[in-house]
Amino acid sequence: MYKHLFKLIWNKRKQNFLFLSEILVSFLVIFAVFSFLTYYYQNYSKPLGFDYKRVWSISYDNGELPKNRDSLAIFYDNLYKSLQAMPEVEAVTFASANFPYSSSNMSTGVHQNGKKFDFVNNYVVGEGYKKVWNVSLLEGRWFSPEDAVGTNQKIIINETLKKLMFGNEPAIGKLVGDYEDKNKMKVIGVVRDIKTNGDFWPAGSAIFSQLDTGYLANNHNILIKVGESANATFESKLYKFMATSLNNAVEIQHIDEMRDAKNEITIIPMVIFIIIASFLIINVALGLFGVLWYNINKRRGEIGLRRAIGASGSAVSYQLVMEALILATLSLVVGCFFAVQFPLLNVFNVPASVYLISILISVLFIYSLVFICSLYPGKQAAGIHPAVALHEE
Repeated sequence: MYKHLFKLIWNKRKQNFLFLSEILVSFLVIFAVFSFLTYYYQNYSKPLGFDYKRVWSISYDNGELPKNRDSLAIFYDNLYKSLQAMPEVEAVTFASANFPYSSSNMSTGVHQNGKKFDFVNNYVVGEGYKKVWNVSLLEGRWFSPEDAVGTNQKIIINETLKKLMFGNEPAIGKLVGDYEDKNKMKVIGVVRDIKTNGDFWPAGSAIFSQLDTGYLANNHNILIKVGESANATFESKLYKFMATSLNNAVEIQHIDEMRDAKNEITIIPMVIFIIIASFLIINVALGLFGVLWYNINKRRGEIGLRRAIGASGSAVSYQLVMEALILATLSLVVGCFFAVQFPLLNVFNVPASVYLISILISVLFIYSLVFICSLYPGKQAAGIHPAVALHEE
């Protein structure tokens, strides 16, 4: 049976070339779509690692602040205490500009056992950072004022970087080299990964270093965690207080709104891509249906002869459906050959599981599409009366 089918397919190879091409293009498009969706879903399914609700960011220009380091430290200490004393404020911290959902990025590299790890997110944080974001510690502790002094700079790393550098071994107390591997930094804690670029992007590797008085001259951001009672009236009061204290422009943003805006940057192009791919799939499905319909009309004599010598309608229908599935298999073998290169070559630095899952889903999708498109033409072929078909011939 299958030998006969392959012989028929080979004899009509020119007519089947269009069918094979459509299946191949469809598979590659579907593979690209499902790769994006799988990648985003895997990232979305992972926990955020922090609590963004009721967190506000205060950005400002510090050009009018004291230039003397001691005077600046006293100013920020008084500002911190004033904000903390407000009944609507639960926690306050200073932080670098690359806080969660901001448009700023700051990365560095670290060394461990002669190996360099690049593109590590570098967060400079104040003592209250953990409380503002409700960050979870997996190992060790958070920063304390005593960590500002000592021979080695104290750092906290996230679980992704910990696995890359130390695997399953404990990280607390280990020393890692800085960007140029000239100075050593001591790990005092490991935190759960936090997805700072949106729900659909991975956390990546990260280190947290303690904000000291020397960094205050370059600080432009304060983060606060407000209580349930914080409203527009308090926000207006807070703005006036900050503008008066800093004697300069101030901007207050709600982190939940920043999160929505960050996610939209990913969702909107993804939806557009899905819509375009859907139209292409519909056109391909119509094309497959048309090619199968045309082939049946061209083969009415063959089908009529088969019916005349005793073939049942279901056998004829089965033959046509199997021909379509075999042709789809030939195209999928070629398509999978190209698709498998993505995990093998680690294209776009995406986990191999994303590509493997996408290949599996795409293959199942193409088989379903071909099967559905071949059912009705196969049913029509089964209904061809042998006498009518042979008379037409």
